[in-house]
Amino acid sequence: MADTGVFYKKLAMDAKNYLLYLKEIGIEELPVQKTGVGGRGSGVSNKKPQLAAHHPPSLSSLESVREELGDCRRCKLHEQRTNIVFGVGNPKARLVFVGEGPGEDEDLQGEPFIGRAGQLLTKMIEAMGLKRGDAYICNVVKCRPPGNRPPQPDEILTCRPFLEKQIDTIKPEIIVALGTHAAQTLLNTPEKISALRGRFHGYRNNILLMPTFHPSYLLRSPEKKKEVWEDMKTVLAKLGLKVPESKKPV
Repeated sequence: MADTGVFYKKLAMDAKNYLLYLKEIGIEELPVQKTGVGGRGSGVSNKKPQLAAHHPPSLSSLESVREELGDCRRCKLHEQRTNIVFGVGNPKARLVFVGEGPGEDEDLQGEPFIGRAGQLLTKMIEAMGLKRGDAYICNVVKCRPPGNRPPQPDEILTCRPFLEKQIDTIKPEIIVALGTHAAQTLLNTPEKISALRGRFHGYRNNILLMPTFHPSYLLRSPEKKKEVWEDMKTVLAKLGLKVPESKKPV
């Protein structure tokens, strides 16, 4: 009987530790499966998810990454910034867009891709039949480089761990790297975007990465929009989503 008591005590402690672990990763309650298949009240949905990933919510983990970043002064970019621009969007996104760094509008408001280039990115996402909030949007560096210059290697090296932690937390299926610097950083390559775009590349943890032109480049070279649209159609196909018939390249 003593051995039985010890066994059940250990079992209770294991269950308690497991529940504490679930709480730490954002799961507040355990699902209860009901009988039946499909239909209302069955506990099983026949609705196919769009950009919702098949893993637990990770908002709390993204918050912990942001807390770790803090009032960052790890590189010289902090000297002239107004706000840290961390990231925005669905913490369970299957699709993540990564740019190179915040611009003036983003620096002032603390949100990525809200200036002219950001408005074009939003139109691109909507042309895909999605909403901006379906995806997650961030940058390689979290502070604005002076004069909107490209981020320098030491700045990228300092900020890169936080980008990787964002990606590891979200666990997307596909990353779209917007522009040369985002693609080179994520792929560890010196190749230019013109040589990288148009096809998938392997990233960590079985994530696929599609490099394409940055929206700011499209504002200067609108004839390249067709190429970006082809890249986005390839992304949609890999996600198992159809291209909306009524939509055209932005």
